[in-house]
Amino acid sequence: MKHNSREFNAKNTDPERTHMNTEYCNEKIKNVYHQLFDEALQRYNDKQKRADRKIENYYEKIRSGKQEKPFHEIIIQVGNCDNMNSKSSDGELAEIILDEYYQGFQKRNPSLKVFSAHLHMDEATPHLHIDFVPFTTKSKRGLDTRVSLKQALANQGFTGNSKHETEWSLWVESEKEALSKVMERYGVEWEQKGTHEKHLSVYDYEKKMRSQEVEKLTAESEKLNLKVEELTEKAEALMQFNSDISEITEDFYETDEFKLPEPPPLMTAKVYKSKFVEPLFRKLLDLAKTAVRKCFELQNQFNSIKLWGKADKVNAGQILSENRTLTEQNEKLNRDVQNYKLLRKIFGDEQIDSLVAKAKETERANRQSRYRKQTPRKER
Repeated sequence: MKHNSREFNAKNTDPERTHMNTEYCNEKIKNVYHQLFDEALQRYNDKQKRADRKIENYYEKIRSGKQEKPFHEIIIQVGNCDNMNSKSSDGELAEIILDEYYQGFQKRNPSLKVFSAHLHMDEATPHLHIDFVPFTTKSKRGLDTRVSLKQALANQGFTGNSKHETEWSLWVESEKEALSKVMERYGVEWEQKGTHEKHLSVYDYEKKMRSQEVEKLTAESEKLNLKVEELTEKAEALMQFNSDISEITEDFYETDEFKLPEPPPLMTAKVYKSKFVEPLFRKLLDLAKTAVRKCFELQNQFNSIKLWGKADKVNAGQILSENRTLTEQNEKLNRDVQNYKLLRKIFGDEQIDSLVAKAKETERANRQSRYRKQTPRKER
């Protein structure tokens, strides 16, 4: 307030031009509170039966409270220092426009009590400070005449219906329109930055642009959702393969059926071979076939997702996450390969190679069988 009334001059002011400023009014805010609310305060206190509920100083109550501000200020400016410089003829035109705008302000806003208003011509661009106290009458809560910005603007016909269209934002747009009408009378056009639609309000324009962005993002989101579904299916398959291999590995190390028992007394080598070694060998054959098949399938899935990650980089975050998952899966695959090497060490390369060859042949035969069964039913 002291800056507005030039009780002191800031660095951005030109003291030699301060005499060109206009002071429309400059009342003390405490006096304004007395004028507006003393009678209502008396009526409120008279109704109170308890002394602790009475309000001694309404201004101090509002100032120290959190629900309302003691007053509000708006700053109105036409143009900038390049096209409406205070020292130019255009700056003088801005002064005329702002003056006419202010003359109609109180009439347009009967629920906003203006107590301080200053038109500054001693800064780079002419501008107007208007300070006011918003109030409402016939209130059913607290004082019947009390401070309330929301109710004051609602009484003037501005009703908010969303966080973007609040009473304040609607009122501000209305005041901009009032200013633009004054500007038009002096041949000054309201240039709304970022749009060539002259009659579209700033909020409506921003809402339109956001709507276009939402449509674009929605289309991109739908594409991403399809990729996410595809990745999810592949990830679930990888998880299942890993689970299966883990179960096989646990069975191999922890289950007694994969361990050769000590030969019983007096049992011949031939009987021991047929009763213990050959059954275990068949089980290990099945284990090796399953492990090899799972490893091949897991590697195929890994290569498939790796190629997809190179071809489509729409969502880098998802690709990085998938890459970390695949790295973990690859580490588990390496551990399974170590287990596979352990089989070779125990039973020898020749036997394991034989098992692998048989496993591949069996898998090839199974694929051919599945293909023949699925060929008549291509629609799925």
